[in-house]
Amino acid sequence: MATTRVVRGLALACHPGPTLAVTVLTALLAWSAGHPPGRAALVTAAVLTGQLSIGWSNDLVDARRDRAVGRVDKPVATGLVSERVVRVACGIALVACIALSLACGLASGLVHLLLGVASGWAYNLWFKRTVLSPLPYALAFGALPAVVTLARPTPALPAAWVVATGALLGVGAHLLNALPDLADDEVTGVRALPHLVGARVVRWLAPVVLLAGTVVAAYGPGMDAAGWLLLCVCGVLAGVAVLARGRLPFVAAVLIALANVVALVARS
Repeated sequence: MATTRVVRGLALACHPGPTLAVTVLTALLAWSAGHPPGRAALVTAAVLTGQLSIGWSNDLVDARRDRAVGRVDKPVATGLVSERVVRVACGIALVACIALSLACGLASGLVHLLLGVASGWAYNLWFKRTVLSPLPYALAFGALPAVVTLARPTPALPAAWVVATGALLGVGAHLLNALPDLADDEVTGVRALPHLVGARVVRWLAPVVLLAGTVVAAYGPGMDAAGWLLLCVCGVLAGVAVLARGRLPFVAAVLIALANVVALVARS
């Protein structure tokens, strides 16, 4: 029973949604890049361990604030899992990430560690409380396709439009991720960009940023029927996100993000 409790606590503390999303995106990019299964699994494992270390460190850094506002969805704050256990798991994940990243090749490993993982940790430790909070997301998501392409037998950088689409996807993800927690963050003094501009602005800014990524993904590889379809569908979704009320704008913005992910995989 105690082991099950610890495993459950660690699983919830790693921010499972974002961790799973980035890991799946990596696996899809590796498949799209033509990696054989073993190599694709290696790159995906490197990114997964990096995301685990980022998620766990985030909950460790935020534990005091989460307790202060009574967050019942945070396992460290509620005592479901101890800070010591999460700290050990975070250290193991980070060591594994370094080893797996470098096993993907020096160029791929350094890009992942210095732009991907370091950006996530920097966000947790400082950027999330500043107006520059979108920067680590832009760097990490923009670098992710390069982590995959540089791990090929003949390393290569991705096209500029792929990097730009990834960066815009990251900024949009940051805005959407921050939206539900704005009120709790304000209570504990967090003043990142989403908090400074306010929830009303974030609700239309997120889909606009994501739609900019859609435009880049549509035009970057050369406009064709698929590009026009992508642009039209996401344009309608952006309109819904800006004009609708209730939960619909958030859902529409998430769908634009998913469409951009599909475009990254299918058109890169």
